[in-house]
Order: sequence, then structure tokens, then C-alpha cells
Amino acid sequence: MSSNLAGRHVRTQTSSIIATTVFFIVVALVLTGLVAHVVATMTRSANEIDDARASRAARAAIAAFMARLSATTTDNAVWDDAYKAIASPGAADWAYENWGKTSEDYALYDGAIVTGPDRSSIVSAYSKGEPFQPSAFFGEAFYRQINTAIDFPQAPVVNFIKTETGIALIASQPIQPFEKKGELPKLSVLSFYKAFNSDVLSTLSNEHELEGLRLAAAPEPGVLNTPITDMKGGVIGHLVWPSKAPGSAVFQQVYPFVAAATIILVLFLAGVLLVGASEARRLRHLAQAAIFEANHDSLSGLLNRHGLLAMLEELEGSEGAPPRLYLVDLDGFKAVNDAWGHAVGDDLIRIVSNALIACHREVVAVARLGGDEFALVQVGIAARQEIEETILALFAGPFKIDGRTIEVGASIGAAARDADIEPLELLRRADMALYRAKENGKGRAIEYDPELDRERQRIAELESLLKSAISNGAIEAVFQPLVSATTGVVTGLEALARWRTATGNISPEIFIPLAERCGLIDALGSHMLKTSIEHARNWPGMALSVNVSPVQLCNPEFAADVISLLQKRDFDPRRLTLEITEGVLMTNPDQARRSIDHLKKVGIKFALDDFGCGYASIGALRQFGFDRMKIDRSLVSALDQATNGADVLKATISLATALQIPVTAEGIENIRQAAILREAGCDQLQGYLIGKPMSADDISRKLQEQAA
Repeated sequence: MSSNLAGRHVRTQTSSIIATTVFFIVVALVLTGLVAHVVATMTRSANEIDDARASRAARAAIAAFMARLSATTTDNAVWDDAYKAIASPGAADWAYENWGKTSEDYALYDGAIVTGPDRSSIVSAYSKGEPFQPSAFFGEAFYRQINTAIDFPQAPVVNFIKTETGIALIASQPIQPFEKKGELPKLSVLSFYKAFNSDVLSTLSNEHELEGLRLAAAPEPGVLNTPITDMKGGVIGHLVWPSKAPGSAVFQQVYPFVAAATIILVLFLAGVLLVGASEARRLRHLAQAAIFEANHDSLSGLLNRHGLLAMLEELEGSEGAPPRLYLVDLDGFKAVNDAWGHAVGDDLIRIVSNALIACHREVVAVARLGGDEFALVQVGIAARQEIEETILALFAGPFKIDGRTIEVGASIGAAARDADIEPLELLRRADMALYRAKENGKGRAIEYDPELDRERQRIAELESLLKSAISNGAIEAVFQPLVSATTGVVTGLEALARWRTATGNISPEIFIPLAERCGLIDALGSHMLKTSIEHARNWPGMALSVNVSPVQLCNPEFAADVISLLQKRDFDPRRLTLEITEGVLMTNPDQARRSIDHLKKVGIKFALDDFGCGYASIGALRQFGFDRMKIDRSLVSALDQATNGADVLKATISLATALQIPVTAEGIENIRQAAILREAGCDQLQGYLIGKPMSADDISRKLQEQAA
């Protein structure tokens, strides 16, 4: 019996050992299976997380690529100088000097195209510094892009497009002034494109950690991809890159140790968790970097417009003094770019940015809103004048850049935030104040006042009234006699514009500059010329002088329009003298010279008006070949105010005499002035002493009396 008991005990122990062994084997198998499942799941998840991260990075890379080209296009298209230059006859040369030539080795774009307002003509098209045909290079999609840009001028239209050589990113925006005044005419469109080539892919790969990034026509098996679509949504290519598969790599490293012991498995899991946490931190840092880029200017590191508005919104509910916004525009920055190049201009922007950041303890934020426009946010109790003086003091001395001495100034517009206004309204008010500061002269600071809005409204209403007055003929022509200095006989008449309204007369010093600013000067000038000629036809043999704006003379069609008008009215061109001011000699001398030469060929004469108050050189007087010089009234009035007034006047007349140019003196109000001018050599006199501006009927009666 004892042996049976012993046998049963042994069997029991054996069964227990077997059961325990099986149990541990099962537990080991289950643990192994669980570990294998966990490892497999984590491997797959790590691969998927990295793939998702890479896909987001690829989309972010494309977005950043588009944003850079978009910002570059806006900086160049929303530019007062570009708007004026592209509307001028020298548009093609200007576009080449500023964009076409730059495309040869400029990192931000490979080509620049300027299309005319008719949406089809090409003003300028350069790729890598060489001319090319956009329609052949881009196909019909190019004109769809242009048409879309014209319809939506507020922001660039940015699309990928198929080209002869592959894929390119193109951004298009109408060329427009920084500040719109009234309705703009049809605009030309500036387009920049950047080829989506290996250099761009290499840059995007480095910036967004996408190793092996390349361009393919179609998705490829076994690699990640992101489609590239054109403006119609059609897929024209794919960005493809291999998956890093970090989970698989980790699994291969730890696989030999998984079965060795549970501790290795635990360490492996801990390692995976650490890797995951590290990857999460890295992704979080990438997200933070993307947010930073979306709210900051890439050149200066300052806030951009979006970041500024976001900050102002954050300050909206804060306690304490309300924020005050200052807009700072650099005076003379364009001259720096023109003289030293954009690289020096970029250095200057960075230096100014650093100076503005540290200019005052209450300046809590600085933003760069455009090429040379900055915004500062003040929160505190310091007076506005203190902040403005601090800002202006930064520009009191020159800046030193690579041994160059560069001087720029600043204009400031300020606006305080009321409790009920939005950030955009605050920005608009500061911008209004800045505009007024620049109008008043350089180096000034202006705070927003509601009167600025009321004044803008009055100007807009006055523009509308002026347009109606021109079309309705409400602006009349009056005539001031021009008499011979020796005989006192009326030899000519100067036509002057007068605008009489129900509420009173509006001075030409107001409505003529207004017509130039709002694009009505051509219509006004044409109306005055037609009206003056109609009246002058009733005064045979009498010379007619008509003032011409520099804007008119720089219009390539001006000469042909004048000649056509004279032919239709059967008016002798030799009776007509066009008076121009010295400003036209500086604004666009080449086009002015072409217009003058064209008109002089048919017998029209030209007089240089207001001589002595500007900057005309002797060389310019010779070059343009003026038929008459009109002494500015300030020199005439100086005869009664200054001891050396007569000497200055005689010297001026002597200059004209030496150049064999006859002289008219205007603004004569007394007999003494007339006698001095006659003795000094003036052959023609004009002024209230001779006769005030008169209506056509009064002139007719005066001429009849003279004839009698």
C-alpha cells in the first residue's frame, strides 16, 4: 500500500509538474503571442503615424511653397511704382529691369510675365532672364489663370500648371496701387512662376524631413504620395517618397531579444513608448513651427498681418489701458532697393525690425505688413508723442550696411483702440492716419481723427461730381488776355478752367489735382481743349494758349488726339500753344519729348509755364526746344517784396534771352512791375493789370474794342 501511495504521490507530483509546466508553457505562449501582437500592432502604428506625419509634412511643404510665391507676388503687384510704370509706355523695360532680369538667378521665382489689361497681350515675359512665350510654355491654362486673377484682384491666384518641361507653380495678381482711390481701370496682371524641379524638391525635402522626395506622373506602389492638382482640380502629378517605417526598423533591431526574456520585452515596450513620446514631441514642435510661420514674416521674423490681428484679438478682453496701434512706413526705401539692390534692402528691413522691437518698453509687439510697412502695438500709459518721437529717433541717423551709409526716414499713422471696434477697423484707422502723414510730408506722425473719414467721403463725392461736371460740360473755359509788352495790343489768350457749382466756385487748385489722382485729367483736358478751340475760332488770328497736365503729355495717345481734334475743328495748329510745367521734364521725359516733337511737327508751339519755381535745367530747356517761357508769378511779386527781386528776375529773363526763347511774365498787378519787366526784355505780359480771366463773350467785346 505504501508503494501505491508513493506511486500516486509521484503521479500527482508529476501531473502537478506537467500541469505547471503546461501552464507556464501556455502562459509563455500567451505572453509570447500577446507580446508579438503588441509588437506587431505598435510596429504598424508607428509606421502609420510616421506616414501620416510625412503626408501632412508633404501638404505643408506644398502650402509653404505656394505661400512664398504668393507673398512675393503680392509684394510686387501691390506696388504704387509698378502700377504707374506698367501703365506707361516704358512698361516693358521697367518690367524687365525689376522682374525679368531678376528671374535669371532669383531664388523666389524662375520667370515673370506681365499681361496687358485686355487679358491676352503680353507686355513682358522672361524666364531665367531670357524672353519666352507663356502660351507655348504653359498652354491655355495660363490664360485661365490670368482671367481668374483679373476677376479676383484682392489676393494672388496660385495654381500648379503643366508646362513644356514639367510642372510649375504660378501666382498671378493684378498690378494695383497700394491704396485704391475710386474705381480702378482695367489692370495689367503680374505672374511669377517657379519650376517644380529637383532644386525645389530638395529644399522642401530638407525643410520638411521628407527624404527621397521626388516628382512622379502617377502613384507608385510601396511608396507614399500626395497628388498635385491644377486649377481645375485635375491631378497633374504626384509627390512620392519612401516611408521611413520606423516601427519596422525598431522591430528588426529588437526581434532577437523578444523571446529571450520578459525584461527585454518590457524594455522594448518602454523603448517604443519613449520613441512614441519623442515622435509626438517632434510632431508637436513641427505643428508649433507651422503655426509660427503662418503668423510671422519670413524675412524679419516679426508678426505678419494675420499674426497682428490675432494678437489684437487676444488683447481685446485684457484689463488695463487699451492698445494703441502705430503704422510705420519707411521714407526712401524704394531708392535703397533701386540703388543697392534687394539684398541690401532686405538687410535694412532686418535692422529696422530689430530696432523697432526694442524701441520702447511699452511696445509689446511689432509686425511687418508689407515691403517697408511695419506695425507696433503699445500697451501702457506712455503718451503717443513719446512713442512717436522714439520711433522717429531711430531714423535720425544713417544705417551702416556693409560699409554703405544708408539714410531712410519714417512716416507714422497712429490709432487708439476703442472698446467697440474690431482689430481690422483699428488697422484701417491707423492706415488712414499713415496715408495722411505721407501726404503731409516725410518724417511726420498723424493720429487718426474721424475727420479723415469724412474728408475721404467728401473727396469721393467730389470725384463723382467732377466726373459728372466733365461729362455735362459744367466746367467752363475763361480766357485771360496776353498782350504785347511794347504795344499793349492783345496778341493771345490763355484758356483757364472754372468750375461753378450751386454751392459756389471750386478752385482749379483743388479739382485739377483731383482729376489727376482719380484718372479724369485726360477727359478734363480734352474738354477744355475742345471748348477753348470752339471759342477761339471766333477770334481769327488770335493765339490760343491751353494748359496741359504732365499726365496728359505722358499719355502715348495724347499727340494723336490733339491733332485729330484740330483737324475736326479746322483750327490752325500754328495758333495753338500748349503750356506745360517743369514737372513733366522729370516724370517721364522720354514720352514727353516724343509727344512734343510729334505736335511741333504740325506747328503747335510749347511754352514752359511757371519757370523759376522748379528744377528745370538749362540742358532740359535746350533739349525740349520750348517756343516760349512763362516767368512764374512768384518772381514778379518778389519785385515788391525783396530788395534783390529785380536782379533775380532780370537774370532769369537774361537766361531765356541767351537761349533765344521769348518770355511771358504772368501775375502782373501794377504798372511798376510791368515797366520793370518790359525793360528787362519780356515781350508779352499777363496779369490782373492787363486783364482778368473773362468769359468768351467779354473777350469778344474786348477784341472788338481793340479793333475799333
